[in-house]
This record gives sequence, structure tokens and C-alpha cells, in this order.
Amino acid sequence: MENTYAAEDTDKFEETKIKNEPFLSRILWIPATILTTLHLGGMYGWYLVFTGRLLFLTFVFDALLGHLCGLSITIGAHRLFSHRSFKAKKPLRLCLLLLHTISAQNSLWAWVRDHRQHHKYSDTDADPHNSNRGFFFSHIGWTMLKKQPEVQKYARKIDMSDLQADPWIMFQKRYYVILYFIFPFLIPTAIPYYFWNETLWNSFFMCLARNVAETNLTCMVNSFAHIYGTKPYNKNMKAAENKYVSIFTKGEGWHNYHHMFPWDCNAAELGRDYNHSGNILAFLERIGQAYDLKKATKEMTMNSVRKYGDGTHPFY
Repeated sequence: MENTYAAEDTDKFEETKIKNEPFLSRILWIPATILTTLHLGGMYGWYLVFTGRLLFLTFVFDALLGHLCGLSITIGAHRLFSHRSFKAKKPLRLCLLLLHTISAQNSLWAWVRDHRQHHKYSDTDADPHNSNRGFFFSHIGWTMLKKQPEVQKYARKIDMSDLQADPWIMFQKRYYVILYFIFPFLIPTAIPYYFWNETLWNSFFMCLARNVAETNLTCMVNSFAHIYGTKPYNKNMKAAENKYVSIFTKGEGWHNYHHMFPWDCNAAELGRDYNHSGNILAFLERIGQAYDLKKATKEMTMNSVRKYGDGTHPFY
């Protein structure tokens, strides 16, 4: 499918007149109840892990599945589908879409729309998870509250034509409520029970534990990496470089760079450590599944460091 979405036009830092105004959101009780229940169930799932009541093979299965789902977010939903920082052959696209469904982080269409909006109106009232509204809100609270008027208004300005032209993505969007129960929970619960005699109880709660871990790792980028860290590429942005977020999120914590060069497939300056997603993407390029990888040049990077950085880049 021909790329109809120009990442450079939509994702680059955009000065707006949108101000951060006080706004009292209304709690959406269904999402809030679901998320609270998932977290309580996930805590019990981790209790089963640490008390040795879970079969080791079940833990390995869910840990591996969680790792693959994490890559479907970092490489798929984020770098491929949101930013179009590279192109992918159909087998890779479908694999990433399937794993994204298992990750249970909303439909891919909604995930991408929110992320594109976040970049275009970063840390303003039009940003779905505006970090100026506090750590909890930017981390996960925004998913439990009704979107404020500015978010709803500017969401309609986000170009989603490329995803709308993909029948598989629109199929997932159309039937997401059904798929949400089948792929993230039903099938991963059934596999340990059927193949190596794990109890349904243990298998189900380990699914919840995996899902809660995946969700919070993704959310770290919206919260920690917009509040804590250095700004070597643009000191005027809230997005920051956070090594610890990168360690836990497979390379997504080099966030000041990413907001300066959102179309760079590595989401980090070349050579940065803790970029597991970038290494996997390089492997996918070698085997021919990923191609046309976009990368910022050293000259572009250093121009940004000299003009806008806070002086913390290793160059100094």
C-alpha cells in the first residue's frame, strides 16, 4: 500500500495557541472499572508468580508473549503505523497487528490517532495525555476520564487516511470489542491450560499480570519521559531523555530526541544504548521485512544540539 501519510508534516513540533486551562474531567466509569479490575487481578497474578504457585512454563510463555507484544507497540504501533518511519512487508504488518491486538491497548487506529495528536499538540490541552495535568493523568488517568473539549476538537484534524485504507486495520477497529476478549485473554489463558495442564485460574490471572505490565511500561513514556530527564536536543520541549525508561521500554525513553525527530526509525540518536527495538528493526531490515528506514543525519542532530539543547549532550 502506498504511504499516504506524510510523517514530517504531521509529527513535527507545532507551535499552537492552545493554552493549558483548568478543566475538571468527568470519570468514565466503565473504562475506570475495567482498568481497576485489571490492575487488581494483575497484582494477584504477580502474587502467584512470586509465591511459586504458577508453573514455570506458564511464566515463560507469558513473559515471551509480553515481550513480543511490547515490540508490536514500539516497532509497530509507534514507529511504523504512527510515524511511518519505515515501510514493512505484509507478513510483518499483519504480525505486528496481531500482536498489537493481544496487547489490549485499544484498537490500532485509536492508538495511532492519539499518538499523532500527542505529537502535533504536545503538552497542551489538545494533547490526550498532557503531562501538565500531572503524573497520574499522563500515565494512565487520561484513559479513565472524558476527553476535554480541546482534545475532541483537534482529534478531528488528525489525518488517518492511511490507516483507513488498510482493510486489516479497519477490521480490527470494527470488531475490537470482540477481539479484545478473544486474543489478549481467552486464547492466552487456554494455551497453558490445554498444553501443559496449568490451572485455568492461574493461567487467567497470569494473563492479567502480563497485560498490566505491558500497559504500564507503555505508559511510562507518556509520564516519566515527559517529566524526568535531560533535554540535549531541545530544551523547550517537556519530552526528555530518560535512560531508565529506555531500559524498560526497549528503547522508547530517548524522548527528547524522538520529539525533535519523530520520523527517525530508531527513535534515538544512532549509537544510543538500550535501544532493543532499534536492533530488532535492523534485523528485520536485513531479512527483507522492513525497508526504506528513515534516519536523521549526524549534521541534523548536532545542529539541534547546538541551537536548542540544554548542554547535556555528550558532545559538550
